[in-house]
Amino acid sequence: MTTQLSKKGEAWSARFSEPVSDLVKRYTASVFFDKRLAQFDIEGSLAHADMLAQQGIISREDHADIQRGMAQIQAEIASGQFEWLLDLEDVHLNIEKRLTELVGDAGKRLHTGRSRNDQVATDIRLFLRAAIDDISGLLRELRLALVDLAEQHAETILPGFTHMQVAQPITFGHHMLAYVEMFGRDSERMTDCRKRVNRLPLGAAALAGTTFPIDRERVAQTLGFEDVCRNSLDAVSDRDFAIEFCAAAALVMTHISRMSEELVIWMSPRVGFIDIADRFCTGSSIMPQKKNPDVPELARGKTGRVNGHLISLLTLMKGQPLAYNKDNQEDKEPLFDTVDTVTDTLRIFADMARGISVKADAMRAAALQGYATATDLADYLVKKGLPFRDAHEAVARAVRTCVDRGCDLGDLSLDELRAFSPLIENDIFGVLTLEGSVAARDHIGGTAPNQVRAAIQRVRKQLT
Repeated sequence: MTTQLSKKGEAWSARFSEPVSDLVKRYTASVFFDKRLAQFDIEGSLAHADMLAQQGIISREDHADIQRGMAQIQAEIASGQFEWLLDLEDVHLNIEKRLTELVGDAGKRLHTGRSRNDQVATDIRLFLRAAIDDISGLLRELRLALVDLAEQHAETILPGFTHMQVAQPITFGHHMLAYVEMFGRDSERMTDCRKRVNRLPLGAAALAGTTFPIDRERVAQTLGFEDVCRNSLDAVSDRDFAIEFCAAAALVMTHISRMSEELVIWMSPRVGFIDIADRFCTGSSIMPQKKNPDVPELARGKTGRVNGHLISLLTLMKGQPLAYNKDNQEDKEPLFDTVDTVTDTLRIFADMARGISVKADAMRAAALQGYATATDLADYLVKKGLPFRDAHEAVARAVRTCVDRGCDLGDLSLDELRAFSPLIENDIFGVLTLEGSVAARDHIGGTAPNQVRAAIQRVRKQLT
């Protein structure tokens, strides 16, 4: 299974009677985007070399030479001195060719017992595992930022909406905790996805395994994999772990997009619930008064980009027979861009959340519109013994009267309220206040300020 490279580096040149055309080289090459896998490729190769030496497949001297050569390659890549060649097609052949230049035959023996098929599958898993760890940390930072904002506004009242119509009073802290929950589930999905990413394909070779006495478990342990892929055909052709990640990433961005939509609406002067720090906004080239919420708007747009990558990978895989096919080269760019987009978005949103200023007076004024305490009046009547449907009808008539008069339920006198139900007594006015409404929802998951603070404590305990 040892791969022999030609002087130009092609691993198959002796089989063909003419060289690959320059157009085909450009069309089939991946080196200029998969070179970001270089560190993971080197880690995998070093673990593979360690196993080969341990199993007596290569000599200790060759192993030492490979380690020395790889250390120099790492240094060259880190310093920007490494020369990436299109003729060598991908990151793997570029590194192998340079290794052979540095250490001779030992570099040629490194590929014993493996194929580029299981090699690239290993590199992608190592890359994605590290990316998931980064994203999980960023989700934690975003949740903490939103928890801090929620704690500052555990008692700040704003209207809750359904159908974009004023529904019931809630607290701004409670609203922020809804996103904390969403991003918490996102974190759980990433953690669960990581388990399936963290399985070693190396050792599957091209598709059928290898005749050499390899020790896959040793390589898995060296690289920190929890298990090995159990079928060689599946190991080299499987990309469902990447699709699963992209699905989880699409949900992250969907939650980001929903939050972005609200931030854009809330920042509009027609609503005026919040302001976003200037460093996250831009102006207009023609209208000097403008302050545009560019970051949430762009994040909303980037969500479509990530969703597209998910569909791209699903489409890429849907028609492939076993085992490896060249189609799979197309998995990297959408995967890389998904990782980059989600990582950058989470990082900037965690910072932006700490730059949100809340306009509590505007929120309160909006909550006083739309008869937000109507449900509280209905609940009051039910507690007095009236069936809910009858209570619903009585309150609907009261709201209709207020609409005609242009007033709120709390503006009606006791006698006027009693005209809708004789069960109404003087204690009704405490029920119809915004503070009374939110405080009454005093159960796990409710919007009462003490429940908001209890939820904050639970989340902080999870995150610390």
